[in-house]
Amino acid sequence: MKNVLVYSLALVIATAPLLIIPACSKSSNDSTSDLVGNWAISDFFDGPARSEAVSFIINDTVFVGTGFTNTNTRRFEDFWKYSLDKRYWTQIADFKGGKRSSAIGFAVNGKGYVGTGYDFDANYKKDMWQYSPDSNGWAPRNDFGGTARADAVAFVVGGNAYVATGYDDSYLKDVWQYNAAADSWTQKAGILGAKRSKAQVFVINDKAYLISGESNGAALTDMQVYDQNSDSWTNLRKITNSSDESYDDEYTTIARFNGATFVIDGKGYLVTGESGSLNTRTWEYDPATDTWDEKTTFSGAARTGAIGFTLKNRGFVVSGRSGTAPFDNMYELQPGVEDDDNDNL
Repeated sequence: MKNVLVYSLALVIATAPLLIIPACSKSSNDSTSDLVGNWAISDFFDGPARSEAVSFIINDTVFVGTGFTNTNTRRFEDFWKYSLDKRYWTQIADFKGGKRSSAIGFAVNGKGYVGTGYDFDANYKKDMWQYSPDSNGWAPRNDFGGTARADAVAFVVGGNAYVATGYDDSYLKDVWQYNAAADSWTQKAGILGAKRSKAQVFVINDKAYLISGESNGAALTDMQVYDQNSDSWTNLRKITNSSDESYDDEYTTIARFNGATFVIDGKGYLVTGESGSLNTRTWEYDPATDTWDEKTTFSGAARTGAIGFTLKNRGFVVSGRSGTAPFDNMYELQPGVEDDDNDNL
């Protein structure tokens, strides 16, 4: 049982004054000053500030584009690339599918793919486009196999891409596999539990971990893993304080939607997003133990709709918005380093 610790005051001899001894208290992550991890400001995104953009990675270069600015009526079709070696952003060919936001992006076999989302008039989309870095050009591919939607998630496992969940005026839980060589879509086993949109996902050792998401305005508290070999989803431990054990005592700020994820050294990271309010808490997931450990709170402005990505085993968060204010700054998490406020000047 999870018992609240009660501390008694010691009585002293009657002739001595009564001494009030301050009670000790169990450490709580309500105070994050002792957490490990350093968020350092990195190279600002060179395009206009935005949120709800997409990204994909080809050969240690991240490609970022689309999204919207401070209002849903101003969507983008521009695209940019960034590498750690060059340390600056370069604009590439505009996305040929038109202005949009809340789309999905992934890369397979050295090509980038972008599709679904909202178009300029906020209509749901199901088209797919392929980007070739060799020609710096976009080409249409076969439409996504499911319904037109926004706020889905995409991931790549074993050379196949997957698109799952989202919103098409209803929350969704279907999963579709994309075979890039055949340019074909196949429906696969749907996720477990509630339908949802704006979920988060990362891939570790060819397993996809789907985290939380939004359903009817609330952040879900489940997490599940997908095994491509068996085409099956398995529920993992809840991401809330739900057991009688101590491991989840501090699991009060993990559940969220529209957050950013990345992977470093075989561990997944979840940061930013929303959970009733903007969520700045950073959490590290260890698949070996199916447990979470809190890291230093994100040091940038609180935001939702940001992008997370990994380059050369380093994790980054870029863009996003707070209310109607979009961002163009980028931060890197150094998970084993003590927090240094000077990195954020």
